Amino acid sequence: MLEQIFRDEWSRVLASLVGFFGDFDLAEEAAQEAFVIAAERWAAHGPPENPGAWLVVTGRNRGIDRLRRERLLAHKTRLLDRPVPAEVTIDEAAIPDERLELIFMCCHPALATEAQVVLTLRALGGLSTAEIARAFLVSEDTMKRRLSRARNKIRAAVIPFAVPPDRILPARLQTVLAVLYLIFNQGYGDGRVDLATEAIRLGSTLTGFMPDEPDALALLALMLLHDSRRAARVRDGQIVPLNEQDRSLWNTIQIEEGRALLDRATSLGARGTYAVQAAIAALQTEPQIDWPAVAALYDRLRELTRAPVVELNRAVAVAEVDGPNAALAIVDALDLDDYRYLHSTRAELLRRLGDSAAAREAYRKALDLATTDAERRFLQRRLTEL
Repeated sequence: MLEQIFRDEWSRVLASLVGFFGDFDLAEEAAQEAFVIAAERWAAHGPPENPGAWLVVTGRNRGIDRLRRERLLAHKTRLLDRPVPAEVTIDEAAIPDERLELIFMCCHPALATEAQVVLTLRALGGLSTAEIARAFLVSEDTMKRRLSRARNKIRAAVIPFAVPPDRILPARLQTVLAVLYLIFNQGYGDGRVDLATEAIRLGSTLTGFMPDEPDALALLALMLLHDSRRAARVRDGQIVPLNEQDRSLWNTIQIEEGRALLDRATSLGARGTYAVQAAIAALQTEPQIDWPAVAALYDRLRELTRAPVVELNRAVAVAEVDGPNAALAIVDALDLDDYRYLHSTRAELLRRLGDSAAAREAYRKALDLATTDAERRFLQRRLTEL
């Protein structure tokens, strides 16, 4: 229970503290201390009625104590004059704006693109440094250095904690959308429901803030359509492939909402990667999947991205249209040896072709790279079946 509260509250507590202190490092340290104190106290007495408010107040107190102890620069001492209420009532309507402000701060153009992404994953996603390092295929020490440089840049450039003026919002939007999608994928792929839910919630807030931005609408549609299958993706602790899922478990409300958002995004001119991926996801919710149409959309996505992961996904559609041999030729041409899904996809194709020995070898490689228990159980079952 405590772990779930921490996951639910991390982003809003950090956003509130960054807004209060105007210092990312201080806010993160204060938030971490507040969570440590909460773990000690709540384990014995249970959480308070409003855990988020308690964590914000405790974080503010710890941060102010730190300022006093360390006697920071004079321009920060003005924070000591701010009243610290004994109890904070968190305005739920205001919280998403605070978190959006934090995203826009992390996605400031003064930061390198990769720094924007990793900083937001740490701040909003609540991912550990190790989790972010794994997502970027680098060591934990390397990622620690990158995060440190990004925070130092925020301090040195005096990057504001605020949603930027309307005139420069569009220039910042694409990075914000990319980060939201990364947070969603990290949560959806690794079974972190809290992250996927947070990305959808922030995406919904963003579309309310910018209701006529086609790419924002398309991304929200994409996330909802994928998330609609969440309840069917894991059965008996194992990942369930799309063609084996129990469709009665799919969330039809999310599917309908996602399709409506995609229609609106398309009517506003959405033609980019999110719109194409959302169109693919919408086709996959149909009772009979039109695989030639899916393959055609992946052809378009390949033109837009030139990404090997997209080509890997295209191979899955090609297998349904032209057979596993044609798909295997695509997969074997990709340079993705450290990517677990390449090996699991290749194994599935080899299994369909009847090459059990090669399929077992590919499944073992995928199993070595798997990051969740659900994936491991699925791959182990496939190995056992062979």
